[in-house]
Amino acid sequence: MTDGFELTSAAFEDGAPIPARYTCDGDNVSPPLSWNGAPAETNAVVIIVDDPDAGGFVHWIAYNLGGSASGSLPAGVSESPDGPAQGTNSFGQPEYGGPCPPSGEHRYVFRLLALDDVLELTGAPSAEDVLAAADGHILAEAKLTGTYRRSR
Repeated sequence: MTDGFELTSAAFEDGAPIPARYTCDGDNVSPPLSWNGAPAETNAVVIIVDDPDAGGFVHWIAYNLGGSASGSLPAGVSESPDGPAQGTNSFGQPEYGGPCPPSGEHRYVFRLLALDDVLELTGAPSAEDVLAAADGHILAEAKLTGTYRRSR
């Protein structure tokens, strides 16, 4: 949506495999993420991770992250008591649930939304609730896609 707004990870390149550490076969912790180039009007950011190869199965929702032009999240932040507000993923948990495809290689899309306002949400909302609250407030969107195939 906005040129220059990007989401990256020190753990994997866009389109590349996600290391096992960040999956159900490893430590199952969220990967490190960094962003820059958010519009000056950004007051909050949202991260939603889903698997389009599994019908949009949601692996992580983090919302109301600081609204600076750039920012980062360290690996495993979803497990931290000081971590961001998190929504309920498709596993039914308010945390990061790493890639765990039942068969074949799946894609995992990390979507970062820059918002002009903080979301008025409480508890552990679903991705649908977060996106509905963000409707009309999205200034920019950045994506990072990783892949994962379980070794058997």
